Amino acid sequence: MASNRLRNLRLPGLRNFSAIYLWVLFMVLFGYLQGHLFLTVSTTQLVFSQGAVTAVLALAFLAPLTTDTFDLSIGEIMSLTIVLLNYLPQKLDLPFGVIVVGVVLFSGAIGAVSGFIVVKLRVNSLIATLGISEVLSALQLYLSQNHQVSYSFSSTFVKVGNGDLFGVPYLDIYLLVIGVALWFVLEQTPVGRRMFAVGGNPDAAKLAGISTDRVVWGSLIASGVIASLAGVMYTAQVGAYTSDIGQGYLFPALAAVFFGASQLSQRPNVWGTLIAFFALAFGIQGLTLQFGAGTFWVSPLFQGSALIVAVAVASTRGAVGRGGDGRAVRRMMRRRRTTPPGGGASGGDAPPTAESDADRAKVAARAT
Repeated sequence: MASNRLRNLRLPGLRNFSAIYLWVLFMVLFGYLQGHLFLTVSTTQLVFSQGAVTAVLALAFLAPLTTDTFDLSIGEIMSLTIVLLNYLPQKLDLPFGVIVVGVVLFSGAIGAVSGFIVVKLRVNSLIATLGISEVLSALQLYLSQNHQVSYSFSSTFVKVGNGDLFGVPYLDIYLLVIGVALWFVLEQTPVGRRMFAVGGNPDAAKLAGISTDRVVWGSLIASGVIASLAGVMYTAQVGAYTSDIGQGYLFPALAAVFFGASQLSQRPNVWGTLIAFFALAFGIQGLTLQFGAGTFWVSPLFQGSALIVAVAVASTRGAVGRGGDGRAVRRMMRRRRTTPPGGGASGGDAPPTAESDADRAKVAARAT
């Protein structure tokens, strides 16, 4: 009996857990090559604290991706948040907390503008958000005059970005809170199921009674808010603004989301994104320790290669550009089309029974 159980035990498949295996490989390889530096508490804290901001930015990109919408403006929204948090306290006599809330809401409004362009003007999301990104870059250059902008923040705010709780950096706690909140919305609520349905098949979702335009619009607003939160975290950790921040953080965030889309549920998901990001982050840290801090080419080479491989793998498995719940919506629509008029009664000329909007919404919300 025991031998049968042992034979039936199998390791998780490479298809859904390749990022975890890659992470383990990096830990073993660089632990062997640079164990005295790599396998230390300080290195682990460094990787997690430095990666928290980029991981939050990845979640900002993930939110609209579930609806098959791309937001390339998240890097500049994050960068604009940083410059505003350094610029506005010098110009406005307002409590800093009020300024932070105002900047985050303003970033949500930027997402709403992107949503208007995508939904109402019917501009492709890649083009629309890329254009918004350039406009935001111009605004930053105007405010900063292409110089570093800094402000003397309070010690409390600095501690918010650089402190820790029992050895766990505060920034990673913020990341975990944002990740759990986004996971709950996407996986446990009707809103999330509708987002995945729109990403899977917007036409079928629309026929099922889902307001696809509203879902896409809302996902871009959420993206702007989350990207702004990444900017607040960066400001608390680093402080000063420089003009090269946004784009430098965008690329690794995209790599993590696309790599994570091939993990776990085989669709864009929170935990797959975070696992993929930190697996790559530990690989970069190991390469940096192995070849020296002067090897500045390691990070872009590694991230570029990872992005190509991740998109290729995710595309072949249908994880990119597909919310995952679209198949359920399509099955539901096929059942509705094949149901005889009158709910199956033999009266062929009887008109179909009309569903109320509320009933259709309930059915669509359960389409998982």
